[in-house]
Amino acid sequence: GRGIPVSPHPVYKKPALELVMTFLHAGGKFDNKIYRVAGGLHGVGVSVVNALSEWLEAKVIRKGKTWQQRYEQGKPVTKVECIEENSSHKTGTEISFKPDEEIFESIEFDWERITRRLRELAFLNQGLRIQVEDERSQKKEIFRYEGGIRAFVEHLNRNREVLFPEPIFIKGEKGDVSLEVAIQYNQSFIQDIFAFVNDINTEEGGTHLSGFKAGLTKVVNDYVKKEENKDIVLLGEDIREGLTAIINMKFPNPQFEGQTKTRLGNSEAKGIVESIVFENLSRFLEENPSLAKMIVQKAISSSRVREAAQKAREITRKKESLGGGLLGKLAACSENNPEINELYIVEGDSAGGSAKQGRDRLFQAILPLRGKILNVEKTHLVKVLNNKEIGATITAIGTGIKEEFSLAGLKYNKVILMSDADVDGAHIRTLLLTFFYRYMPDLIRTGHIYIAQ
Repeated sequence: GRGIPVSPHPVYKKPALELVMTFLHAGGKFDNKIYRVAGGLHGVGVSVVNALSEWLEAKVIRKGKTWQQRYEQGKPVTKVECIEENSSHKTGTEISFKPDEEIFESIEFDWERITRRLRELAFLNQGLRIQVEDERSQKKEIFRYEGGIRAFVEHLNRNREVLFPEPIFIKGEKGDVSLEVAIQYNQSFIQDIFAFVNDINTEEGGTHLSGFKAGLTKVVNDYVKKEENKDIVLLGEDIREGLTAIINMKFPNPQFEGQTKTRLGNSEAKGIVESIVFENLSRFLEENPSLAKMIVQKAISSSRVREAAQKAREITRKKESLGGGLLGKLAACSENNPEINELYIVEGDSAGGSAKQGRDRLFQAILPLRGKILNVEKTHLVKVLNNKEIGATITAIGTGIKEEFSLAGLKYNKVILMSDADVDGAHIRTLLLTFFYRYMPDLIRTGHIYIAQ
């Protein structure tokens, strides 16, 4: 960076550095001359970190000089002072801080979480070099990706069989908005689409993701009508099966829904993204007919499987309505209150018998899994729905799956996975978690899945 300014603010008569560190809503995002885009909402980030720290030191290298100021409990204890004059062309800001133990119950810096986020930032900002070191364990990582989000997609698909070797990359601008998209198909039956706005992962999507989906669906259907079969109409889910995609948008004034910035709300973003995706991807498919044919054939195959899966769903529902879905499997509880009820999914009949003996019949239900659990990551939806153990799990929980999922149908506040404390038990637990992550992700997000240890 250029380094936070240190000269006195014309209104507050304090050094700009001190103002940024101690005043709320003083972030640079509010001045369009400083940042073209920013991820902040309120301009409070660094001042909040300062307020929650036992101490914080800010060091600024700017215009050939190094400046420093120290704060304790959020208040300056030294002046902004020049500690070094040099001819270095380097500029930037260095922040050192220690979280306040009187405020936080525990202080833990999670290496995996921090490096995952920094790697993400390096992918999103092509050529940016980020170095992170953990002096506790002597771990060190350097992230730099000249391929940008193309390298991001390749990283996500590194253990998958891809449909074509190089990700498709499109780029465009509309006014002050810029967009990059990288997509690559693999042979799995899962879609992995990650949408970012100003480097923020909008996990719940939003208008930019809706625009991408609409643009992609229109492109492929237009190509099918022109080159393949006018009578075929593919749904968006058919076209997105096996798709890995990164959407990287720079947007001047994002409006996020909620403080956690998990969903973009700007209505204009949908049309902008849809237009850029449609124009660029249409041209790409016309120029690369062999690759376009692979994408279309995969989508048509997915469409046929979806129709078969719908029939399998209807058969499953009929069985459930006749009471056959859980016959002889679930040891139900007597209480009908989902708020207190618990479901224990256990490994095998013997464990199920032990669990039944030790449970409280009032609110604890037991579901023994007798057969092998499918790896849903490598299995089509039809086979998933026809698997007895997964079918029993879906019926017992009551929420439905994928697009039909609804928390309103949840029968148990806690779904607890119990498996043996060995390699096989860990494998079964992983397969179950994969199923929940892919087919009932909101159960995990809302804190209803537990692991017994």
